[in-house]
Amino acid sequence: MPKTTFMGYRRPDGRVGIRNHVLILPTSICASDTTERIARAVDGCVSFHNQNGCSQVDADRDVTLATLAGIAANPNIYGIVCVSLGCEGCQNDMVVDEIRKRTNKPIKTIVIQQVGGSIRAVEEGTRMAMELRAEADLVEREKADVSELIFGTNCGGSDPSSGLGSNPLIGEVSDWLVERGATSVLCETPEIFGAEKVLARRAVNQEVADKLLKAVYDYEKYVHMFGAEMREGNPSPGNMAGGLTTLEEKSLGCIHKGGHSPLNAVYGYADQLKPHEGLVVMDTPGNDPSSVMGIIAGGCQLVVFSTGLGTPTGNSIAPVYRLTANKRTYEAMKDNTDLDASPTIYGPETMEEMRDRMLDDIIEICNGRKVCAEVLDYTETALPHICNYM
Repeated sequence: MPKTTFMGYRRPDGRVGIRNHVLILPTSICASDTTERIARAVDGCVSFHNQNGCSQVDADRDVTLATLAGIAANPNIYGIVCVSLGCEGCQNDMVVDEIRKRTNKPIKTIVIQQVGGSIRAVEEGTRMAMELRAEADLVEREKADVSELIFGTNCGGSDPSSGLGSNPLIGEVSDWLVERGATSVLCETPEIFGAEKVLARRAVNQEVADKLLKAVYDYEKYVHMFGAEMREGNPSPGNMAGGLTTLEEKSLGCIHKGGHSPLNAVYGYADQLKPHEGLVVMDTPGNDPSSVMGIIAGGCQLVVFSTGLGTPTGNSIAPVYRLTANKRTYEAMKDNTDLDASPTIYGPETMEEMRDRMLDDIIEICNGRKVCAEVLDYTETALPHICNYM
């Protein structure tokens, strides 16, 4: 029987992290090189390249603000050094205000144009990062229940083995966690297309069903604005080479990640996810790095990622645990794959035995074991755009 507790980091806002990072947060692309240099200078600090933050219409900027705030509020983060250039759309004080709406953890700030340029910003930011890192190192792990997990799911480079093996396995893990009070998150709206009514039938009420259907239909309507059709680019060339024939076939395999639990809520991109809510959906793009970033900004402490063809997807904020049920892919992509899930199709282990093995892995990861992407320091990151730059 898998363990139902793990050792995590209790934050001032009450949530529990499974990592204890200090985040060097760029508010725009113009601060991203600076934050990466600061993060590299101090062990235990993380950053990412923020392609957004300036020249955005208000609606697009607001999504970026929400994402940055959510990343900072993720319970895997102890504290934040928030760095801006000084003239961008996502001003430092705006980002800090959004973070404060979500969490009360420590924040330090730097504006590059006010401290004398990039070199001085790196010097000052490094000192700030060292101070936060010294504080973070004093936080000790304590016992937490699996009900405090917000469990993210994603898939990419799918083939038939995804829908037959690895996604149903994730669904079994999801159901087990939901039964014990956790939140489990389905995402990737384009990969619900054609299966939306199947998933909507599991909604706890009509309001939740309508929100799911609206997310799917609005996404397709948006793509139509550009004279495109969802089925022109999805399934991808890799999906088709792997044996998937239609978007509907792909989607029916994708929603297996949600197991058989009732659907309790539908969230917008990077919205703050609630603990103890069971199965929910977040409206995200199908692009893997931006989809993963959305649910991590929502509060997922870890993400499980199924693949049929093999992908290197990771994230600097939360572990991304990758599995495949394709034997050949596992052999070809061992460097990037945490679990060979092929016994779900070929045996000799049963689905229940594989579920328990994967749950044991998840608890170990919550306790500090690194996934392949963390060992390799693979942190693919992308934030979405809902409109072109101004």
